[in-house]
This record gives sequence, C-alpha cells and structure tokens, in this order.
Amino acid sequence: RGHLAAIEHAERGMHFYNLGTGQPSSVLELIAAFEEASGRQITVVDAPRRAGDAQATYCLPDKAHVKLAWRAEFGIGRACGDYWRWQQQNPEGYRS
Repeated sequence: RGHLAAIEHAERGMHFYNLGTGQPSSVLELIAAFEEASGRQITVVDAPRRAGDAQATYCLPDKAHVKLAWRAEFGIGRACGDYWRWQQQNPEGYRS
C-alpha cells in the first residue's frame, strides 16, 4: 500500500519515502521473524562486523505520513511472512 501511495502521489522529479515502521529491529530479531515465517531454521554465524558495515540504521517514516498520508500497519513478522509467501509462489522471481 505504501508503494502504491508513493506512485499515486508522484510529482515531477524523484522523491524518496521510507516506508518502515520507525521501530528498530536487530539482525537477530529479523532472523527470528524470518524463521517463524518460513518454518525453517536459519544458520547463523556470529562474526565480527565487516569493514564498511553500518553500526546501526534508522527509519524516519515521517515524510511518508505527511506527504502520502500513509503509515506502516505491520511489523517485520508480517513483512517476512509476505515475502516468504511471494517467494514460494514465484520461485523464479519476476518474469516478463
């Protein structure tokens, strides 16, 4: 819905909207959410951060709310479930 709202409100030029919830999640929380969605265990390798890896990233979805009158309704569990369902239905990805 957020992507559709951005397309419907497109103006001349390029605009960027962060469509996240604004709530942070750790890599381990994301892995747990994807394991739950897929019903599969993900092998995790605990290793030091690689050179160039971001220490943290943050989402500020205020612009999407103000410009598009849109807010995220779901969290990472739903996002992982939607992704996994799509991947299962489209194992070869997008096809023309």
